[in-house]
Amino acid sequence: MSELSEAPPSLRSATVRPAPGIPPALLWALGAVALLLPLFMAESFTLFQLTTAAIYAIAILGLNIITGYNGQISLGHGAFYAVGAYVGAIMLDKLNLPYWSTLPAAAVICGILGWGIGRPALRLGGLYLALTTFSLAVAVPQILKYRGIEEWTGGVQGVLVTKPDAPFGLPLNPDQYLYVLTVLLALGVFILARNLMASRLGRAIVAIRDHALAAEAMGMNIANIKTATFAISAAITGLAGALSALAVEFVSPDSFQASLSITLFVGMVVGGVASIFGAVFGGLFVVFMPNIAEGLSKSAPGVIYGIILIAFLFLLPGGVAGLLRRLGARLRR
Repeated sequence: MSELSEAPPSLRSATVRPAPGIPPALLWALGAVALLLPLFMAESFTLFQLTTAAIYAIAILGLNIITGYNGQISLGHGAFYAVGAYVGAIMLDKLNLPYWSTLPAAAVICGILGWGIGRPALRLGGLYLALTTFSLAVAVPQILKYRGIEEWTGGVQGVLVTKPDAPFGLPLNPDQYLYVLTVLLALGVFILARNLMASRLGRAIVAIRDHALAAEAMGMNIANIKTATFAISAAITGLAGALSALAVEFVSPDSFQASLSITLFVGMVVGGVASIFGAVFGGLFVVFMPNIAEGLSKSAPGVIYGIILIAFLFLLPGGVAGLLRRLGARLRR
């Protein structure tokens, strides 16, 4: 028998008892304080930046589901972001519908569009899928400028949107209310995404990424699962696009160039591939890091941004989420 089995029962129980950690209630309280603090301390522009970071975090989460968890490289999610923004703007400006109705509508329409595009595109896979989705990101801004639909999209002039006021007499200005609304929606989407990846469908999504042949041998319909994953991913990104239309109060084709898709991809890698809450760090990075780079060098901010990004890839290959996981494992040990 081992020394542990020969020890008294009290010693054995003390040996296997887990180390005390931070109470979950305290973590939730600290998180709530961190989210509410900007309402009272941040200036309007900083609050707008934080709102934009939360919107990007939702979009990056959508990209992470298809690329990080399902292994399908997409460089065209900026297109779904643009479609979601235009759906919201058209419903507000042309149809005079309430702002809250634009959010689920944008998610549903982008989900349907993602299903229709994903069915044939996902048959390619790998680099061919990346090029196909990138061509979508390049084409959508040009389609939005088409004169045949200019009555709805505004053509190159775009569409103006009014930021909603706080309901129920809440003592919040439009910037504060939109920040609260975006944060609450982001929390809901992140919780749903976490539950999705813990479900049977989520396990199938990851299994296809890890070993598609084995997943097919187990009876999984790979084409349907990949298409459904693409649709869910597009719906989440479309929701982020509709929120961005409210935050910026303006949409135009030039706001959704192909570089937007690259920005979302960068945020996913920096935050952590195949990480739900890593998208939060990705959203903060893509919003605040260009400003930091410009503060360091007014003449060549792009060079500084590139150096910082390369440093991130070398020092944090698993992204910020990977670093936090390693730190958490060390603390538990």
